[in-house]
Amino acid sequence: MVLEVRGITKRFGGIQALTDVTFQVGKGEVFGLIGPNGAGKTTMFNIITSMFPPTMGEVIFMGKKLTGLKPHEVTEAGVCRTFQNIRLFPEMTVLENVTVGQHCRTKSGVWSSVFRTGAQKQEEKSIREKALELLRLVGLEELQDTFADNLAYGQQRRLEIARALASDPKLLLLDEPAAGMNESETKDLFDLIQNIKKLGITVLLIEHDMPLVMRICDRLIVLNFGKEIAQGTPEEIKNNPEVIEAYLGREEEEDLA
Repeated sequence: MVLEVRGITKRFGGIQALTDVTFQVGKGEVFGLIGPNGAGKTTMFNIITSMFPPTMGEVIFMGKKLTGLKPHEVTEAGVCRTFQNIRLFPEMTVLENVTVGQHCRTKSGVWSSVFRTGAQKQEEKSIREKALELLRLVGLEELQDTFADNLAYGQQRRLEIARALASDPKLLLLDEPAAGMNESETKDLFDLIQNIKKLGITVLLIEHDMPLVMRICDRLIVLNFGKEIAQGTPEEIKNNPEVIEAYLGREEEEDLA
């Protein structure tokens, strides 16, 4: 297994955000984490990436315990994420935003940068080449010199994904990547996630766009008030009476049929 979440509980004072949540994500899967607003989904992302410590439980990635590591150590281990609210560097170009994402993999130090050693120049060239490759993947290569703040919303979403991919993750966490997107942008996102999967990268996805979720995910877990109410394939989830009652609703169920 790429990711094992074992009995995660999280309390914020008197508020219990997550209660004994357990799931596993296999290599190459697109695994969905869904549920109503306030179900604890982003809290789970924050725990996996060590932004929050769990009250109880542990997170295992590729056989290594992530619980207790610092966020940058989790990134170095091969786990990267995007956020609900886009967090780009608005006054940097598209290309610069992606090159920043490779920082955790660079080896050149201060002195090699100052003296512009051969190794440093070669690394700089490799960083640029990889950034351009990722921009081609997300369809933004022609906008490489554009400031991030001048991109359309859907383009900013794709740029954030490219920057996350620049860290060379084995597990990519996408937090509501389709939020605010129109139908065309959502289709492009579907194609992009499919291409990311073809690269052998495992994806953990939070998303409220149920047609997208049911098409793209191999398996899902559904949370409600911080507790698991179901796990299974998209077919199993959309036919689960408890999920329909708590989250999908009858009208949504008919749309997915």
